[in-house]
Amino acid sequence: MRMSSTIRTGRTVKRTTRAAATLAAAALALSLTACGGDDDNGGGDNADKGGGTKAPAFSVTLPKLDGESLEVAAVWTGTEQENFKKVLAEFEKRTGAKVTFVPAQDPIINFLGSKIAGGAPPDVAMLPQPGAIKQAVDKGWAKPLGAEATKELGENYSQGWQDIGKVDGKQYGVYYKAANKSLIWYNAQVFENAGASEPKTWDELLNTAQMVYDSGVTPFSVGGADGWTLTDWFENVYLSQAGPEKYDQLAKHEIKWTDPSVKQALTTLAEIWGKKDFVAGGASGALQTEFPASVTQTFTGGAQPKAGMVYEGDFVQVNIGETKAKVGTDAKVFPFPAVGDTAPVVSGGDAAVVFKDSKAAQALATWLASPDAAAIQAKLGGFLSPNKSVDASVYPNEVQKKIAEALVAAGDDFRFDMSDQAPQAFGGTPGKGEWKTLQDFLKNPKDVAGAQAKLEADAAAAYGG
Repeated sequence: MRMSSTIRTGRTVKRTTRAAATLAAAALALSLTACGGDDDNGGGDNADKGGGTKAPAFSVTLPKLDGESLEVAAVWTGTEQENFKKVLAEFEKRTGAKVTFVPAQDPIINFLGSKIAGGAPPDVAMLPQPGAIKQAVDKGWAKPLGAEATKELGENYSQGWQDIGKVDGKQYGVYYKAANKSLIWYNAQVFENAGASEPKTWDELLNTAQMVYDSGVTPFSVGGADGWTLTDWFENVYLSQAGPEKYDQLAKHEIKWTDPSVKQALTTLAEIWGKKDFVAGGASGALQTEFPASVTQTFTGGAQPKAGMVYEGDFVQVNIGETKAKVGTDAKVFPFPAVGDTAPVVSGGDAAVVFKDSKAAQALATWLASPDAAAIQAKLGGFLSPNKSVDASVYPNEVQKKIAEALVAAGDDFRFDMSDQAPQAFGGTPGKGEWKTLQDFLKNPKDVAGAQAKLEADAAAAYGG
């Protein structure tokens, strides 16, 4: 999974409050034991949820589409792709339509441009950046959602998640998948051996890292080969340290990347990235480590893994699943610590957007906006839905359940991934812009001023001045 983007406005950034940060921290700062969740909410009526209030039936009405064929494009690979195909298979079963998954390349807007130029756009595409939705609308590619999909969204999503999928007041995107990107996962055995506990502040995180290092294990695994992971590190530090108002301004390029607040955040990051032997493989090793490997190497190797902690979102669970570690016992998680007054709450997501305005494509968008669809993939793990009608009991373990509950309970009180709001050339292209500059900064964390100057030059060009 990856997260990045293309947007020129700040419309998708939501409020962040102390309450939201506290809620997320309280819900996630738990040492939980994994346990099963067997409920299948793929249809039918639900029982009362207590208090005499009957929960809405988790079902959606879909048209018969016998003989219809659809293509859905997404950048998802591996387990993530296979799990999504199960959701598509249920749509086929209910409607009679045939759905083909089309693997897309990053950045997906370029991939879609090629398909459209060739006269073969997919019916629906999963866009991993809110800015990509705007770009698709500006180019005349995206089609507004129909009445049924919009109705399903209104019933199942907070206003904030609906608004992220809007352009100029019209609904184009269904945020099928979300991510809580303010989490640090750790090897429980490493922490136990080091006598370390879950930190709540940045200073405590540095102390915990030193304890892990002193026990003979490198503290952090960083997937530096994928530049988007580095932007996520920066955003959590910046949001907590500089505050939500500055975050909004930087996201819209209303302040420059040469601002003192950026200097402070980069200097803070360098306390980990520039600390000798705090990053597995050093800078050169991290820059050759792709995100999936950054996770698996933290949870393999017995008592001597390559690292004790790895930062990234809830989707890390998919990669942990490729090891023998069990989420909640061997692999545990804590919220990204507070660097400033409050802990950060950063989210990302993938939206379904219609590219062919047909009955079948609109029906698929309606399906993906329903709790029926989300519940199928939620049960499989490594997935988080912003759909508030999904029963949290469907998630496969208590860790994922608590993460999902915290996201839904936060409502509109979050900040969307900053690089996902930037023009693609700056915030969403491998080897360019923010991704490349932060990779260079990981290599040389002493050059804060140089990193700021390069970030500002690239941002100014991408934002148009």
